[in-house]
Amino acid sequence: MISRTGKGRKGEDAAAEFLKKKGYKLITRNFRWRGGEIDLIFVRKKTLIFVEVRSFSANSMGIEPIETIGPSKVEKLLKTAMVFVEAHPEFQGYDLRFDAIGVKFNRNGVEFNHIENAIRKE
Repeated sequence: MISRTGKGRKGEDAAAEFLKKKGYKLITRNFRWRGGEIDLIFVRKKTLIFVEVRSFSANSMGIEPIETIGPSKVEKLLKTAMVFVEAHPEFQGYDLRFDAIGVKFNRNGVEFNHIENAIRKE
């Protein structure tokens, strides 16, 4: 049985490849600071895209992976994104977008549910 960390890493790997095939350019993975983490950061044209990845196996009681992103996580993602932009002035002036991608592993392979602008500032 694969560990939770291993499944998360496998989900991030699959999501990164999925988005690269859609023309996104990977900037970094697992950007961390004391207040949070962002799984994947991509750029496409003049848009910086912060991606939260949630991965489940097919038998996860009917819950969509993206449904597990709560208000606390959203707050951390937004703050962490601002820290990233401040630390990387080359991206200042870019539009910011927050996507979520659910990755489900099943017998037939991998299923993706990519939602652009899934996370918004209130």
